[in-house]
Amino acid sequence: MPDRDYVVGIDCSTTATKAVVWDSEGNAVAEGRATFELSSPRPDWGEQNAEDWWESTKVAIRRAAQVVDPRRIAAIGITHQRETFVCLNEDDHPIRPAILWLDSRAKDEVARYGTDEVHRITGKPPNPTPGFYKMLWLREHEPRVLERAAKVADVHAFLVHRMTGEWRTSWATADPLGLVDMESFDWSDELLGTVGLGRENMCELYAPGDVIGELKEDVAREVGLPVGIPVVSGAGDGQAAGLGANITEPGRAYLNLGTGIVSGTYSERYSYANEYRVLSGPVPRTYTLETLLPAGTYTVSWFCDRFAHVDASSFGLALSTEQILETAAAQLGPGAEGLFAVPYLNNALMPYWDFDARGIMVGWTGVHGKAHVYRAILEGIAFEQRLMTEGAETGLEKPVEHMIALGGGSRSSLWCQILADVLKRPVSVAREAESTCLGSGMLAAAACGLHPSIKEAAEAMSGTKAHYEPDGKRSVHYDELYSVYKDLYPSLRSVFPKITKAMKGIAAAPDL
Repeated sequence: MPDRDYVVGIDCSTTATKAVVWDSEGNAVAEGRATFELSSPRPDWGEQNAEDWWESTKVAIRRAAQVVDPRRIAAIGITHQRETFVCLNEDDHPIRPAILWLDSRAKDEVARYGTDEVHRITGKPPNPTPGFYKMLWLREHEPRVLERAAKVADVHAFLVHRMTGEWRTSWATADPLGLVDMESFDWSDELLGTVGLGRENMCELYAPGDVIGELKEDVAREVGLPVGIPVVSGAGDGQAAGLGANITEPGRAYLNLGTGIVSGTYSERYSYANEYRVLSGPVPRTYTLETLLPAGTYTVSWFCDRFAHVDASSFGLALSTEQILETAAAQLGPGAEGLFAVPYLNNALMPYWDFDARGIMVGWTGVHGKAHVYRAILEGIAFEQRLMTEGAETGLEKPVEHMIALGGGSRSSLWCQILADVLKRPVSVAREAESTCLGSGMLAAAACGLHPSIKEAAEAMSGTKAHYEPDGKRSVHYDELYSVYKDLYPSLRSVFPKITKAMKGIAAAPDL
């Protein structure tokens, strides 16, 4: 028999499942992927067929297992799209489509139930993302669903049950639902009672990195793995990304430059505030203090697609619009010649929690062109990240001294340098692009003994490549620009509700 020296990391995200086989040094030796659909039957709704999570997971594992000797696989770890949940009947079948993390139908429930006490218990400022508010919406609008629900499960729990037959999950995958007491890492009976559920409706909670079951014979046969492989309790995708970037001690933060900009830090003490949301850390009984800008690289793509598309092929160049604008924007100095962009295309979260907020662009003159707007957007996101990082530091034992960048935006050397200069902190780029999936693999590697602990697994299996130091001269200029940026949203905040009201009036007018 060969040594069991590989682990599988599974990432079941919003539109696809990836399964990556990792060795003990964090190298990807095989990968499988399968996509699935999401639906939006009404404005603000996001739903999915939960069975698609499982079907795509089986396909992804099978494709990865075909590339390696499956007998070398020692354990399976799972990460997933957070806040998403499904209600199941006594036969373990979904009663209705799963409600996704991005679904924002429960705004009225946030207004009614989003109290300071809920914030204290869960660590999450009131907003439509946690499952708690969406379950309250179900209680109001589809009461039969919760009445019939034998189990309410996060994505991780659903996959674990399909793999092992056990209704078990991690407190670090369940807590984004907004039903876990963050001081005890246990279900909050108070919040369960508010929704109308009991502990019997929920899964057993385990620490991240615990073995919580073994792969069933029929499943093992279907995906091409040996029977009895340990299935390891995971963490939500944000926390897993932080582990994959080796954020396992105070003073470090990851910065995921994806569609949304997510940053997370490590803390060993519990605190809560409007400047961040608190999640269970991937190292048991620690915390991830997280900030989120919903419109991150989406803002860049939106501008390029809607306003700045360049067909470089007509010049015989195999370059994207982003690459052309990046080159042009790099020729400009800090401040884009006085143009500022506030990137609130999808609301404002930390620290304002303003769901009427809209994007702002200020400082136009005739000199400005596409490259100026592009640079202003990159700088605006960097300014916003500085605002959020400084807010998160109020709850940390130690200031953030080093940022680890990952995600698609980390490929931009211009953006990474802007971030280093604005944040006045070194920025390094994670070696592994699939840091989220790697984090789930690290938990599996520690659980099966490939490494002595989760922290040692993170140290051994992670790394960085490009590195950016802040430039002192540019940072001085960015300090002055940042002081201007901080005033822009507060100066215009009162305008946004008026825009919302006016647009509702127009939408309600039948003769327009």
